[in-house]
Amino acid sequence: MTPTPHGNTASIEAVFDEMVDTRRAVHSRPELAFEERATTALIRDRMAALDIGELTRVCETGGIFALDGGRPGSTVVLRADIDALPIDEDPAHPFHSEVEGTMHACGHDVHVAALLGVAHALGAQREELPGRYIFLFQPGEEALCGAKTMLDGGALEAMTGARLVGFHVTSQIPTGMVALRDGIAMSEAHSLRITLSGPGGHGAIPSATGDVIKATADLVAQLGTVAEGLTYEGASCVCSAGMLSAGTAVNVVPTTATVAGTLRTFTRDQREEAGTRLRALCAAIAETHGVTAHLELPEHTPAVVNDTAVTDLVEAAAQALLGPAQVVRIPPAGPSDDVSEFLNHLPGCYFFVGGANADGTSGMHHSPGFSVEDASLRVGAGVVLQSAVTLASP
Repeated sequence: MTPTPHGNTASIEAVFDEMVDTRRAVHSRPELAFEERATTALIRDRMAALDIGELTRVCETGGIFALDGGRPGSTVVLRADIDALPIDEDPAHPFHSEVEGTMHACGHDVHVAALLGVAHALGAQREELPGRYIFLFQPGEEALCGAKTMLDGGALEAMTGARLVGFHVTSQIPTGMVALRDGIAMSEAHSLRITLSGPGGHGAIPSATGDVIKATADLVAQLGTVAEGLTYEGASCVCSAGMLSAGTAVNVVPTTATVAGTLRTFTRDQREEAGTRLRALCAAIAETHGVTAHLELPEHTPAVVNDTAVTDLVEAAAQALLGPAQVVRIPPAGPSDDVSEFLNHLPGCYFFVGGANADGTSGMHHSPGFSVEDASLRVGAGVVLQSAVTLASP
């Protein structure tokens, strides 16, 4: 198939200012996983104004909406995640979060605004369109379980036979570029929690064993060895800590400490090897320090696996829109995304859209300094629109 005239740049350009305004509104009032009530209200209001009906509610936040074209065709699912992160945003940003301790530090505000822009553009020409377009606004991606929650609630019942397309904006690629890959495109992720327990004691009378603070320091220092040497087509597996919790007073050696983080791998063999190493590390730390170490892996999201045919189609649409030089194939990406849960059931393509600030100030994802350019909205929405109409065409 080749991109059809319906998915053109003019229809996205007509809603670009609206997308920017929407992004600002969502960015200013960020909400954490499964708490995205104001964001959900905004989405429902906008979709109702576009006369795009809500299909079903499978969880409290987020939503699933459908637009039927005026001509026969296939069903396409367009997905955007909607939650933010518990991070204080750098107040020097020209527009920033108004919610203390919460920010859109991974670009989900861009995803929401772009998908609403696509909905507006498609809605304006619905009688000319082939097929059906399902708009999937997903909560709880940062919790690693938002997609699973929707699936458990019956989300797939509305998506039989569909294909999926979506994107993630990135501060690591120049604005105006698209990067994609078929097959394994992003890592799988396990959340991990290790609880260390010991007898506790007085800070002035240190003991040779049983000190959970010393054990925690040793454990965190060695977590990286769990994934050492495990790579997939140039991408490295990673095991890292993100949260430490211990202690009640400066002069008390606590009885418990907790280390929480993530383990990211690409294949089942790597997952099993890393899991074996992680359990062995916990056992070694416990023996060395005279503590107990209890390992939990409470949440998991599989690797993002893109369908070859859909990826080729998205690549062609992006090249037609941006020019071949602006579209690149890349190695697997280290981060994860639970869009993978849907891609395990629906063939599709989840691609990257560059958003790096031209002056080099974008910052890393999940950091207070993260930011991306508004122009990424134009690219992401344009490629999704072009791809979706092509996928829907008979």
